[in-house]
Amino acid sequence: MTTASRLVLARKRRGLTVTRLAQMAGLTPRRLSDFENGRAAPSPSSMKALAAALEFPSSFFTADEVAELTVGSVSFRALSKMTASQRDIALSSGRLARGLQDWIGARFRLPVPDIPSLTSFSRLGLDEDQIPHPGESAGTDCAAEEAASLVRARWGLGNAPIANVVHLLEAHGVRVYSLSRDCAEVDAFSFWDRGIPFVLLSTEKTAERGRFDAAHELGHLVLHGEEQMPHGPRAEAEAHRFAAALLMPRADVLAHAVRGADTNWILQAKRRWKVAAMALAHRLHELGLTTEWQYRTHCVELSRLGYRKSEPRSGVPRETSQVLGKVFATLRGEGTRFADVARELHLRSEDLNDLIFGLVVTAQEGKGRNSGGLAGRPQLSIVR
Repeated sequence: MTTASRLVLARKRRGLTVTRLAQMAGLTPRRLSDFENGRAAPSPSSMKALAAALEFPSSFFTADEVAELTVGSVSFRALSKMTASQRDIALSSGRLARGLQDWIGARFRLPVPDIPSLTSFSRLGLDEDQIPHPGESAGTDCAAEEAASLVRARWGLGNAPIANVVHLLEAHGVRVYSLSRDCAEVDAFSFWDRGIPFVLLSTEKTAERGRFDAAHELGHLVLHGEEQMPHGPRAEAEAHRFAAALLMPRADVLAHAVRGADTNWILQAKRRWKVAAMALAHRLHELGLTTEWQYRTHCVELSRLGYRKSEPRSGVPRETSQVLGKVFATLRGEGTRFADVARELHLRSEDLNDLIFGLVVTAQEGKGRNSGGLAGRPQLSIVR
């Protein structure tokens, strides 16, 4: 029997509409809609055509139900600007990551989640005026700044720069996965599932942007709780300020920054905190170390130098999952092949690798004329 919800999940993961998939599989949209709603079951030939069009193993469509992941439970940034396709691909990636997490969690003992929340802050014995209260009309920036400071204190980070944000999150129980390259427009998002925090990150951004995105999503997990992820400019501003304060703590910036720093100083100093030049320029301004005119000058000069969308000559390596790397290294050592894991999850190896930062090298069939065997391969020689 076909699991109708998995047919919907596969279609959305590929970013296809009902009409487009029906065309690809040689069906009518109405017939496909009947399959997706459980009003009818596809014939073996129809199911074969759908599986081929969607590039999912046939076994995917007969496996157990996959729990829904709603828009309201996810920390999507600029939701109103996302296309339906981008949203569907991202949410589908989250559902597949949750399935992979269940598979790993049944075989490995992972770090227990230790994400401070507003209620845990109150248990620290803080006065009411010391506890962050995000979402209020006034003091939002202060609340996010204070929350980042309290997280640093609870995790014993002091004021030193964070060497690796993804590893830090994983050490405190956050399950970090990568977003599909099919939705490169989505930077990152986070959600809670049965008490476990998830963060999914794009691998298409700069290393500095990826670090900031990871800290931003931690801000959502800390500030906005487990029940319902808020959306809108206010929630994003809170998470953004949290990320800046976590990566560039006030005390450390004040200790190392110069008042009225020029653009060249920013380009040198950004290496200390491994952040984007624009992010450091903004942090200097919000801490009162540069004037409005100086900040605008920094933005103009950095944009002219190509730092608005990239980080030229960065040298900062992109952060990936340490936990997932160890999991698959252990499995490989035990004789479990990556393809075997993909088969158990009813996924292609490529789709599984998309979720784990491409940590595993997967063989792909060549498409050239000489891919038919050893005899057709070009010979290598040493050039002296």
